[in-house]
Amino acid sequence: MTSSLAPDLTGFDELFIEFAHDLRTHGMVIGSDDVITFLSGIAVLDATDVMDVYWSGRTTLVRKKDNVPIYNKRFQAFFLTIATGETDQRKLKLKSSANAGATLEVPNVEQGLPGDVQEDESRMGYMASAADVARHKAFADCTPEELNRFRKLISMLRVSPPMRRTFRTQSSPKGKILDMRRMARETMRSLGEPNKLVFIKRKEKLRPIVFILDVSGSMADYSRNLLQLAYSARRANTKVEVFCFGSRLTRITKSIDKRTPDEAMRLAGEAVLDWDGGTRIGDSLSTFIKESRRARLGRGAIVVICSDGLDQGQPQVLDKSMQTLARLAHRVVWVNPHKGDNEDYVPNTIGMMVADPYIDKVYSGHNFKSIEEFARELSRMG
Repeated sequence: MTSSLAPDLTGFDELFIEFAHDLRTHGMVIGSDDVITFLSGIAVLDATDVMDVYWSGRTTLVRKKDNVPIYNKRFQAFFLTIATGETDQRKLKLKSSANAGATLEVPNVEQGLPGDVQEDESRMGYMASAADVARHKAFADCTPEELNRFRKLISMLRVSPPMRRTFRTQSSPKGKILDMRRMARETMRSLGEPNKLVFIKRKEKLRPIVFILDVSGSMADYSRNLLQLAYSARRANTKVEVFCFGSRLTRITKSIDKRTPDEAMRLAGEAVLDWDGGTRIGDSLSTFIKESRRARLGRGAIVVICSDGLDQGQPQVLDKSMQTLARLAHRVVWVNPHKGDNEDYVPNTIGMMVADPYIDKVYSGHNFKSIEEFARELSRMG
């Protein structure tokens, strides 16, 4: 069994992710975990064989029997219906591996998988096992190709914006509070009892999120993936601010406000001048608090600090900054890759020990699985 995504996918991963996007746009429900299972399945087979690609996608991306016709139609259109003058060598290579006539023989749904059942069940288990290993693999242990693939998958994560209740109200048939003012008006108009009961509920607004990301040398294996998550959150929620810090704080919100992840990451890298340098957490947070008070960035927000806690600044500065930040923010959460999968994690760096009393919860973010879980938790913090 392979312990990582096989290198056979190099050059094809973007094509297969585009195919998953195509299925999504045509009504199929496909999560990021389904996509990584799809990629891992092809990795243990042959990425240049059209039948291997077909059955890998069929067994990992199709959850409902009714979606098989949609999958078959889109597979045919995406991989085999190639226009004249097509220059994508990956599609040409896949089409050349198809049967004569450049058509794909697709079995009926009732027929199940082709060939021996036991062999196909074994193949499906093999693919799922490879995907599970990949999702749990630490970013520090990944190859550059694997890291690039994970960043693309992280950019596909859908971070649902957390909501908060306001003091304003609105009419709602499912509300639990009677709208006494409106009912009193209706009663006076009808000179008697109101015709019906009217309920209200409190309005909801987006909860602001602030990412403060450590891009120092000790966070080199993780900072770019966490920045990719911040990009995904920004795409889903306009009330997201993103800062990076090493020895000083840099606001990069406008830099990542781009349509493509690659362009956003490039501009963010150009904006941050102290990337892979030293770390001054307390000084950077102090600068953020000053900006926050001017622009009200952190008040009532969920503040996400991503750092390993290796601080070269003064502990008292960090303590004061965290104390103020805890009063301003709705919730302060810390993402520390050194936590790993340890449920009984105890802070072991000066920065983490100083900040720990003011942190609501610590997450890890050291692999794709932990980032997925954190993205789901972030949506529930409103």
